[in-house]
Amino acid sequence: MRENVKTLKFKFYSMTDIIKTSSRSITELYFNEHFDELRQRVFHILSFLSLITFFTFYNVKLLVKILESPVSNIQFFQLSPGEYFVSTLIISFYAGVLFSTPLLLSQTLFFFRPALTRNEKNIIVGLLISSIVLFVLGLLFSYFLLIPAALNFFIFYGSEVIEPFWSFTQYFNFVSTLFFSTGLVFQVPIIQIILSLSRIVDPIKMLNYWRPMILFSTILGAVLTPSADPITQLLLSSALFLLYFLGSITSINLVKKEVI
Repeated sequence: MRENVKTLKFKFYSMTDIIKTSSRSITELYFNEHFDELRQRVFHILSFLSLITFFTFYNVKLLVKILESPVSNIQFFQLSPGEYFVSTLIISFYAGVLFSTPLLLSQTLFFFRPALTRNEKNIIVGLLISSIVLFVLGLLFSYFLLIPAALNFFIFYGSEVIEPFWSFTQYFNFVSTLFFSTGLVFQVPIIQIILSLSRIVDPIKMLNYWRPMILFSTILGAVLTPSADPITQLLLSSALFLLYFLGSITSINLVKKEVI
């Protein structure tokens, strides 16, 4: 009988192979950890968004009354049976996105926090807080100044010949456009600060360009305003120019202090 001789084969790995395998395993581990963390944060954001949207839809009548309060003497109507229902769904979703934005920004910051220095964290936190505050101020500016000015202009312009009956959906589209426009305009100082701290634009040059900015703010105010009335365009253009001036001054001070 022949004896079966079993040979053992050993595979020798060099130190380079071990290091590459270890590095690949560590990289895969880090990637999986970051992916799990990202998935958890996205889940929290979407859960909070759904909760706020549902809560807003449950109390949507209160929000509708708040939106209608700038023109209390106008009667609204719906052109189709489901028009108001669809509008309330959109309002609830917009409100959910609005109130979920701070959580979205904070979760994004916490996700990238390990890769940032302490100074960068402080700057980003300051910019995020300032951005939220400016956006809220933009909403208040639109609600208490722009919307009443625009709507009163249209009401009194044809009050002697026509009776105003407005579609609620068209009114909501008009109001939401103004909200978005003013919220966007009020982010101008944040953009200026980012460009200045990144050394992309000299803040002193931005301040020296105030004359062309008058023309640019007038054009941009006309583009962002959904109505054609001059009062709303003038208010939005003036706010844009003032914010540009304040953003330039703030950027100059931050660059002089060398915060980054």
